[in-house]
Amino acid sequence: MRRTVKKIILIFIAVVLAMGIFFYFNAGPLKPKKFEYGVTFSAAQAQNLGLDWKQVYSDALDNLNVKLIRIPVYWNQVEPQPGEYQFDDLDYQMGLAEKHNAKVILAIGIKAPRWPECYQPDWVKNSSGPGAADNALLSFLETVVQRYYGNPALDMWQVENEPFLGFGECPKMNKALLDREIALVKKLDPAHPVIISDSGELSSWTEAGNRGDVFGTTLYRFVFSDVFNRYWINYIPSWFYRVKGGWVRLLNPGKRIAIIELQAEPWTTKGILNTPIDEQFKTMSMGKFDSILDVARATGFSPQYLWGVEWWYWMRQNGHPEFWEKAKTLFNQ
Repeated sequence: MRRTVKKIILIFIAVVLAMGIFFYFNAGPLKPKKFEYGVTFSAAQAQNLGLDWKQVYSDALDNLNVKLIRIPVYWNQVEPQPGEYQFDDLDYQMGLAEKHNAKVILAIGIKAPRWPECYQPDWVKNSSGPGAADNALLSFLETVVQRYYGNPALDMWQVENEPFLGFGECPKMNKALLDREIALVKKLDPAHPVIISDSGELSSWTEAGNRGDVFGTTLYRFVFSDVFNRYWINYIPSWFYRVKGGWVRLLNPGKRIAIIELQAEPWTTKGILNTPIDEQFKTMSMGKFDSILDVARATGFSPQYLWGVEWWYWMRQNGHPEFWEKAKTLFNQ
């Protein structure tokens, strides 16, 4: 019996190793001819930092020369009351992107980038029954897609942000609803790909990788651990992401993989404005910036959307232009 168990364990280990080697060498080229870089831009985050969001956005396009942008579409801001839409800010961002020949991923759904992660309007939260909330969501998606599917700046739709990650102030994950969202977007706009994202460190990517046209991972290295109550470095090697990427591509041949959220700002527990700059450097310094870029390049995934353009701008205004200038070199390679 012991020999049988031992044999099974050895076979299992051998299979895992074989799969790892296979996925590693089939996850795509280690070094693309050229890495493409973009940013996630949140007007709300810029405002939270006391900045003029239009100036930050304009400088990102003009001064940094950003050509790839992910923009969250916050449901509670765009549709604060049933059927009453406020598109002025989003129209402005899409229009300026078009003028600069930039390409935009619009992140739509309940979950969108930046805390608290989920952005259901209060009137939806107070609606009677899940059916009403689901219908309201689908109606919102339809309105947004129909407004922007013909915009020359549109590159992709991101349907929900990391839908399989239980993080943030969010309702319970509903796979059936997610599939309805994806199907609706693809029906309304078959010309633009749908990207589905997942945590780079906390997920196998199986669920997200099997949905949509493009898969997007996050990549974080320098964080604060609630478990250990201290700052923490994720020493996860690049091959960890490549192996999971190989698994995604084995099940979905030809699927593109991007880094949709690459850490390039501090991980704080009290917010940027309530954290001294010296403490911010514990999770994002110039050395850490370079380090995380090296890990990201070693995954072979491209494009890579950096997280923190609003912070770079804020730091520049507070005597630390080096992050903004470093980013500028990436967008002007």
